[in-house]
Amino acid sequence: MSDVTAGDGGESALEIRDLSFAYGGSPVLDAISLAIAAGEFVVLLGPNGAGKTTLFSLITRLHDRRQGEIRIGGFDVRRQSVQAHARIGVVFQQPTLDLDLSVAQNLAYHAALHGMGPGEARRRGEVQLARVGLADRRRVRVRQLSGGQRRRVEIARGLLHAPRLLLLDEPTVGLDIASRRDLVEHAHRLCVEEGVAVLWATHLIDEVRPGDRVLVLHRGRLLADGTTQTLTARFGVATLGEAFDLLVGDEEVACD
Repeated sequence: MSDVTAGDGGESALEIRDLSFAYGGSPVLDAISLAIAAGEFVVLLGPNGAGKTTLFSLITRLHDRRQGEIRIGGFDVRRQSVQAHARIGVVFQQPTLDLDLSVAQNLAYHAALHGMGPGEARRRGEVQLARVGLADRRRVRVRQLSGGQRRRVEIARGLLHAPRLLLLDEPTVGLDIASRRDLVEHAHRLCVEEGVAVLWATHLIDEVRPGDRVLVLHRGRLLADGTTQTLTARFGVATLGEAFDLLVGDEEVACD
């Protein structure tokens, strides 16, 4: 069992128990257990190849041959997949917007997949675009937006069906420093203002804020689970980067 502890208190937005997965006999994830409460912001920190994207793929059932249990909002993703995945929004590492459609058209297509009528889709779309500061860009083609604006559209789309859990897989890849900071700040606001649980996967230590809960993933194992303060205190060091180095040895995550 990995050396982790579950999130404290509150409704469980995500619960994973003894999750293991292998590609062709080679283990990728090993006995992962964790819990994330409603409204909690959690950073999944690890170098490229640690297993972050594989974990997200299992939660969303892009991969499904695994051992262990995954529950979203209390619903098992296998036995109650419709209820479970109605409660989850995802921003993948690779952009998935249609560049030739407008912002509004991208949101409308996503809304239709979730069974929303045009009126409801328009209303929800306007609310979410206002929250990400893009209300005046709804009729603009996506290819005309900056990288940071496209990511915010993807977050608005991921929240359109009012999920209780938002997964963001390396969402700041390719963005400048200002856009990255803005996206991190927005994700934190979602937790506070809307009660959405956020699992933010990254290899960049500077995306972790003081007080954030951090899950350190390395070679498919969860090595630590705690706030930045508890992890630095645990190892008697001044920074999260130093604590990470002690956990994983020579393999480092980036700090821009």
